[in-house]
Amino acid sequence: MLHLLVADGNDREGRASHVAGTGVTSAEAYAAILRQLAPGTVCTLINPADADEALPSGTAFSDYDGLVVTGSTLHVRDGGDAVRRQIDLMRHALESGLPVFGSCWGVQVAAVVAGGEAGPNPKGPEYGFSRDLVLTEAGRTHPLLTGRDRRFDAPAMHLDAVVAPPPQATVLAGNGLLSVQAIEIVHGPGVFWGTQYHPELDLDALAAMLRLSAEDVVEAGALPDRAAVEAYAADLCAIHVAPEAHPALVARHRLGPDLLEPVRRRAEIGNFLEHLVRPRVEAAA
Repeated sequence: MLHLLVADGNDREGRASHVAGTGVTSAEAYAAILRQLAPGTVCTLINPADADEALPSGTAFSDYDGLVVTGSTLHVRDGGDAVRRQIDLMRHALESGLPVFGSCWGVQVAAVVAGGEAGPNPKGPEYGFSRDLVLTEAGRTHPLLTGRDRRFDAPAMHLDAVVAPPPQATVLAGNGLLSVQAIEIVHGPGVFWGTQYHPELDLDALAAMLRLSAEDVVEAGALPDRAAVEAYAADLCAIHVAPEAHPALVARHRLGPDLLEPVRRRAEIGNFLEHLVRPRVEAAA
C-alpha cells in the first residue's frame, strides 16, 4: 500500500473554478487516477497555497512515500504567499528525499526550487494538445517515459513553462514549441519527475479546462471564438464517451492511441509509481 501526498496547486479561487468546471478539484482528480493505477493507495490531499502549514498536523514527509503536485492557475512570476508556500513545500519535500511528480505547474515549481527559471513560453501557449513531442537521447531510455513512442502527443493547457532548466536536470522530451516538455530534476537527496503536458487529463476533463480558459484560448489565437471553443470541447467529450462511435471526429482532431488509451495517456504517472516510488518503499521494508 502506498501513502501519497497530493498537493493542489490552485488557491481557493482556482479550486472553486476547477470544481465548477469539472465537479472535482485538481487534487481529487489526481488522487482518483493514482488509486486506479495503484489500487489500495492512500492519498492525503493538501492545499499548500492556502496555509503556512501544508502537511497535516502531526505528520512529516517521512510518513509518505511520494508527493504529487497538480496544475494551477497561478504563475510563479507573480510571487506572493500562495506561490511561496508551494515553492517551500517542493523544496522541503526534495530536501527530505521524497520522490516528487508534477505536471504543468508542478514542473515549473520544481525547476525554480532547483535553480531554473519558469515564465511565459516565448513561443506561445499550448491549448488542447502538445503535438509531436520527441524524446531526447536521454529520454529514450529513461524510466519516466517507458511505454512512450519516440514521437507522441499529450493533453496540454499552459501559458507558462520551464524556460531555463536547472543545472541538475535532464531534459527528456520536447517539441517545436517548447524544449522542456518532460524532465528529471535532482535536488539534494530528492528526485523530481515531471511533464509540462498533462498526462492526468482525460478528454472530458481537457474539454472542461478549455471551456474554463476560453477567453485565453481565443486571445492566443488557438481557436477563433468562444463558439469554436465550445464546439471543440463538445467533440472531445463525445470522443471521450465512445471513441469508436466517432471515427470522423477522431481523425479530424488527429487523436491516436497515445491520447485515446488511458494507460498510454497516463504513462508517466504510472512510471513514477512503478520506478521511483515502489523501489523506495521496498527498500525501506
